[in-house]
Amino acid sequence: MDVLTGIKTLVSSIPQNIINLISNQNTEVVWFLMLILCFLSILVFLRLFGYVGLYVYSAIAIIAANIQVLKQANFNFFSSINEKIIPFYEPSPIALGTILFASTFLCTDILSEYYGKEKARKNVLIGFCSFFLMTILMLVTIGIQPAEDEWVSMVQESLAILFTPMTSIFVASMIAYLISQYFDIWFFSYLKTVSSNKLLWLRNNVSTAVSSLIDNTVFSIFAWIILNPNPFPLSDVIMTFILGVYLLRVFIAILDTPFIYLAKYFIPEEKNSSPEMG
Repeated sequence: MDVLTGIKTLVSSIPQNIINLISNQNTEVVWFLMLILCFLSILVFLRLFGYVGLYVYSAIAIIAANIQVLKQANFNFFSSINEKIIPFYEPSPIALGTILFASTFLCTDILSEYYGKEKARKNVLIGFCSFFLMTILMLVTIGIQPAEDEWVSMVQESLAILFTPMTSIFVASMIAYLISQYFDIWFFSYLKTVSSNKLLWLRNNVSTAVSSLIDNTVFSIFAWIILNPNPFPLSDVIMTFILGVYLLRVFIAILDTPFIYLAKYFIPEEKNSSPEMG
């Protein structure tokens, strides 16, 4: 029984030990490792399941990003750079969902490049529907009367905090997601045509950088001005929420470039041998 108790204690302590380990590391280092983990996960999902794997990853990423966005962290490195290049910039915490949102652009670019823009468009719609369904399911879960128990009450309160969406944030997030992702697919395909299927690195970086700016702009304007009962000044929204985070998005776009090239070697064999690859 002592051995079994020890195993139970060890297993139950693993999550907290991981959290403690991560919390003791530099924020920028953890952020970078999480970014690489996301990009590698995209390649693994692609290898295991083909384009369906990218659908699955995108659905998970959109749901997780909308949970992560509730937590913010200070990124001193990017804040110091922004202070030098953006006039009147005031450092502010950055939402952690930025990485997962940004990684979905890599999925749509891989799909556009190797599978065609129709599958890329379907990926965007799947991501949207997945998050919408998740929201509905969790609202129903929270709405069900919980049992009269202290632990259950704590769980109920925690779920309500996480999954009771602020309407303005939810609507702004989904509008920005749909507009920026569909634009990314169109712009990437356009650049692919005018470049005669060459300069993949340029097409990837330009399309993602422009789409990310659209995403930041649309979300910030809707969330903090149009749908906000107490609208922020436009200048604050531009400097802090749009341009302040944009440098980070551009950095992610540059960093994902090697992965869109690597994706070609992770496509399942039946796809590599099909006529579509050209």
